[in-house]
Amino acid sequence: MVNPNKVTERLFQSPSKYIQGPYAIHNAAKYLSKLGKSPLLICDDIVWNIAGQSLVTALESAQFKVHRAVFGGEASQEEIGRLSVLGKDNHSDFVIALGGGKTIDTAKSVADGLALQVAVIPTTASTDAPCSALSVLYRPSGEFHCYTFFDKNPTIVLVDTTVVSRAPPRFLAAGMGDAIATNVEARKCTNSTNFGGGLQTEVSSAICQKCEEILFKYGKQAYEANKAHAVTPALEAVVEANTLLSGLGFESGGLAAAHAIHNGMTAIEELHTLLHGEKVAFGTICQLVLDGVPTSELDRYIEFMLSVDLPVTFEQLGIPNVKDEKLREVAELACAEGETIWNLDRVINVDFVFGAIKAADAAGRDYIRRTGWKKD
Repeated sequence: MVNPNKVTERLFQSPSKYIQGPYAIHNAAKYLSKLGKSPLLICDDIVWNIAGQSLVTALESAQFKVHRAVFGGEASQEEIGRLSVLGKDNHSDFVIALGGGKTIDTAKSVADGLALQVAVIPTTASTDAPCSALSVLYRPSGEFHCYTFFDKNPTIVLVDTTVVSRAPPRFLAAGMGDAIATNVEARKCTNSTNFGGGLQTEVSSAICQKCEEILFKYGKQAYEANKAHAVTPALEAVVEANTLLSGLGFESGGLAAAHAIHNGMTAIEELHTLLHGEKVAFGTICQLVLDGVPTSELDRYIEFMLSVDLPVTFEQLGIPNVKDEKLREVAELACAEGETIWNLDRVINVDFVFGAIKAADAAGRDYIRRTGWKKD
C-alpha cells in the first residue's frame, strides 16, 4: 500500500564519504585511518588475489593490523553469524567489505551486529549495494530471504576504477541493469515512503534522472572500454552511475516492480547463475509493461539493454521453455506482502504481474524480430 502511515516528511540519506578514481586502493589508509587500526577484512579468495593483497599491503604499511575473513559466497544469516564471531574474537574495531554485492551486504550486516563502522571497497560496479543502509539476504540455497535495514549508511565507500576496469565486462553490464531500474522505479514512487521512511526529496529525484541519463549517454562506450581494461571518462561516469547515483537513487527514491520481480525470479533455480542486475534488467521491462509506456519508449530501453548484452527474453535469461506455473510462482512472490511492488500507485495483482512477465518476453522477441538485432 502506498504511504499507509500518511508520512509527509521528505528524507535523503547517503554514505559519509564517497571516493572514486584509478589506483584509489593505494590511498586507502588515508581514508580509513579515522575508523580504527584493526579492521576485519571480508573478501573471498578470488577478490583476495585481485585486490586484497595490495589493499593489505597499503594498510599494513600504515601500521594497520588487518584480520582477513574469507567470505563463503552467500549473503545469508548463517554466514553473517560465522563472520561476526571472527570479528569479536579478533577484537576488530571496524569492518572492510572488499568484493561484490553479496560480500558487501554480508559485511554491512556484520558491522551492524557488532556496532562497528563499515568501509566498502567494491571490486566491480555490478550493483548499487555499496552506498546503502540495507542488505539483501538470501537463504543458503540461493532464494531471496529478506531485506535488512540499518540505522546508518557505510562510513566510507572507496571505488578503485583500475580494479573495476579489470573485472569481466559482464559485471559492469549487470550494474547497468541494476541502475537502469533506478529512475524507472523511483518516478513511480513519488507518493510512497523510501527506505529511510520518508518521501523523495527533489535531489533524490534529480539523482535518479541523472543516473539514467549517464547510462544512455555512456553505457555502451563504457562497456567497450571495460572490454579493453581501459579507465576512460565514460567508464568513470558509468561506475559512478552504477555505484553512487543508483545507490542514492534507489534508497532515497524507492523501489517498485522491477526489483520485486527480480526477487520472485530467484525461485527459478536455473536463474541462480545470473547476476542480480541481469535479472533486474528483465524486471525493468516488466515494470515498463505494467506502466503502460508507449512502444517507442519500451524500445529505447530494450535497445540499451541489448547493446550491453543484458537479457530481454526468456531465451536470453536461459529459460526458453519456462512453464506458466513457474512464472505464476514468480508473480506470486513479487506480490508478497511487504514487497516493493506495492509502492506503485496503481492496482496490482498476481494476474497482472504474470501477464507483464510474459508480455516483457514477447516485447523483447518482437524488438529483435523487427530490428534484426544480432549479438556482436
